[in-house]
Amino acid sequence: MSETRIDHDRLFKELLSTFFEEFLLLFFPHVYEQVDFRHVSFLSEEVFTDVAAGEKHRVDLLVETKLKGEDGLIIVHIEHQSYTQPTFPERMFIYVSRLFQKYRRRILPIAIFSYDEHRDEPSSFTIKFPFLTVVDFRFLTVELRKQPWREYIRRDNPVAAALLSKMGYNESERVAVKREFLRMLVRLELDEAKQRLLFGFFETYLTLSEQEEIQLRNEVNQMGAKEAKKVTDLIVSYEQRGMEKGIEKGIEKGIEKGKMDIAKRMLGKGYDVPTICELTGLSVEAVEKLKG
Repeated sequence: MSETRIDHDRLFKELLSTFFEEFLLLFFPHVYEQVDFRHVSFLSEEVFTDVAAGEKHRVDLLVETKLKGEDGLIIVHIEHQSYTQPTFPERMFIYVSRLFQKYRRRILPIAIFSYDEHRDEPSSFTIKFPFLTVVDFRFLTVELRKQPWREYIRRDNPVAAALLSKMGYNESERVAVKREFLRMLVRLELDEAKQRLLFGFFETYLTLSEQEEIQLRNEVNQMGAKEAKKVTDLIVSYEQRGMEKGIEKGIEKGIEKGKMDIAKRMLGKGYDVPTICELTGLSVEAVEKLKG
């Protein structure tokens, strides 16, 4: 996976927007008890420009909701962090300040740290003098690598299932982690789209070697007959889906190559670029490159 750049923020945003309620229940039950989930809407993406650094930063997830027994709206801001950054608390403060400036509502900030390093992440940002504390900003945090994965396998929670792949396990436990993930997935009985989301998320962060997959199948076979069949069927269905995707990609590449070959021959026979584009469906840029 290291050879391919992973869009961590997109993956986490998709997971948490699909299972927002389950996320709060899993990690912040005291917040979950107060939120009125009959009023939940996802706000449009916010992009802030850091003038000093010359960079643009995108807020990961904004959820508009209410607290039970209250009429006013609040905003839950969830920020995912996949790498260490000493200035992260300051960035969280700036985000919340700008969000408050725009929405003028109470904002609950939550940070999810998913990198592998073990360190104590701060959950506050202060501006103070010996005689006055000007800002004492705090936010909720989840440090995934510090979570003991075995404590989550009996919670039939889709977020717990997906995030097993980023929790605190060692190399010798990789097969066990995926085995328990599959058992959770079977128990959850989700629809195909949600099941595919969880499976894709998990596989992005924890992909077993061929030898580990053999070990996994052996361990699945040692389960009770009914559970073993369900888990095996799940594995087979995703293997088939992966093969189908591979075939589809191969066909697409073959079709594209065929179009390029035709375009080359047409160029050789003196056809102009617009005509070639019209007949092959290729872009002007693609045909122009063939001329070179």
